[in-house]
Amino acid sequence: MSLTINHQTNDISNSTGAILVNGVAVGGDNTPKWYGARYVHAGGNSPGNVMDYVTIQTTGNATDFGDLSVSRYLGAGTSNGSRGVFGGGYNNSANQDVIDYITIGTTGNATDFGNMSVARRRMGSLSNGTRGVFAGGEGGNSNVMDYITISTTGNATDFGDLTQNSADGSGGVCDGTIGVFHTIGDDLYRTEKIIVATAGNATDYGALSYYFTDATSNISDTTYGVFCAGLNQNSESRIERITIATNGNGTDIGDLNTHNMALGGGGGDASRGIVAGGDNSAGGPSNVIQYLTISASSGNAADFGDLTRGVYRAAGGAAGT
Repeated sequence: MSLTINHQTNDISNSTGAILVNGVAVGGDNTPKWYGARYVHAGGNSPGNVMDYVTIQTTGNATDFGDLSVSRYLGAGTSNGSRGVFGGGYNNSANQDVIDYITIGTTGNATDFGNMSVARRRMGSLSNGTRGVFAGGEGGNSNVMDYITISTTGNATDFGDLTQNSADGSGGVCDGTIGVFHTIGDDLYRTEKIIVATAGNATDYGALSYYFTDATSNISDTTYGVFCAGLNQNSESRIERITIATNGNGTDIGDLNTHNMALGGGGGDASRGIVAGGDNSAGGPSNVIQYLTISASSGNAADFGDLTRGVYRAAGGAAGT
């Protein structure tokens, strides 16, 4: 363990978490995180570069954050708790391999990060707070997973393969160690597991009770993963949850409060999850933001506020501080 002592402030910290003295936390907690107090919703429509943000614990309407470096939709986003990254997508003519990043606590335009190993759209994404992983996507019915170290700009590196090609949204959740993707291929209900810190192929995890296609909105804390919305089987309002550390099937815990969340985005602060935008029941873009309690074993989402514009086919969502 490496300790840092600040003699001006008398603070003690380390690189991996809080320090306890006689059972009392002292210094800063630097445990890797993939969540935080602010949620940023990026891109979307056909295509868009706008980013909006909200403070997760304060209901209300979103505020403009800045612009992506490249207009696109159907991408994927994740974070390390302070830096948000958005990868891939589509710009009406070609799949994109671009990755760009923001500092979530500071409004402004996104900056180029690097490139994905394969240009594609409709991927899943997740983070353990250090490493971000993108999985699947439409671009040859991809089973590809690639990863980045979020704090260091550069190109993505091959991680391994999913158990099936997943071309239609491979939503991801993580508890800090285990990552789980819902993949859409020959088996529409499948969930697959990776150990995020160790590159390798995915293995079978379980299944959801409904299949959620088209970039579902997914949220996780250190225990639970929540999958929201999606097209097909009239499941656009469904919420399912898994306990990430335990292989098994998803459980229906409630519904979104509007029937319009396919192709949306999601993120959270480890207690409250945000679901934003999507394709409404009339086939147009929605500006609705909803929230839910990640640890709740049952309960429906509630109204939070509105995005600055109606948006579906998001280029990703990311949460941090």
